[in-house]
Amino acid sequence: MALSVVCLGLALLGVLQSQAQDSTQNLIPAPSLLTVPLQPDFRSDQFRGRWYVVGLAGNAVQKEKEGQFTMYSTIYELQENKSYNVTSILVRDQDQGCRYWIRTFVPSSRAGQFTLGNMHRYPQIQSYNVQVATTDYNQFAMVFFRKTSENKQYFKITLYGRTKELSPELKERFIRFAKSLGLKDDNIIFSVPTDQCIDN
Repeated sequence: MALSVVCLGLALLGVLQSQAQDSTQNLIPAPSLLTVPLQPDFRSDQFRGRWYVVGLAGNAVQKEKEGQFTMYSTIYELQENKSYNVTSILVRDQDQGCRYWIRTFVPSSRAGQFTLGNMHRYPQIQSYNVQVATTDYNQFAMVFFRKTSENKQYFKITLYGRTKELSPELKERFIRFAKSLGLKDDNIIFSVPTDQCIDN
């Protein structure tokens, strides 16, 4: 009897350990910032303003579960110290109005790289990096985000547009970039445009 209880306990422990490992192993490893492109001669004054989120790709994104998402916008307000106040405006579910998510991106040692300001407000996050991979400033941008939370590394790439629609060529370029970082088709999704909230 005691032996069967021990065996059952070990079996349950093995299952729990296996499930915990599976959830971590399913995350595609986050690339080093050094291997991610960085926009040459980044011009912070030209990057500021409203961007629409047209596409997302990341190691925690799953197309089969999420399919598409409702477009939202992000406004980059340049401050005197070259940091950005960043406000994302999202549509709440069930016509409950708009949701605002405000944070600060502090410039790093390289132009186009940022860290999350006021980290003490986010105790679960150990690190948070932002890097503008490429942009033409007036049509599109691809921005890389990497965070470490609860000892797991997550990363995503956001495809921004100055307008709500981008060309199929730019979307294909975004897909190629995401795949170059190890992501698969199932990790890439595109937004459904909306007129709610995002132009506020």
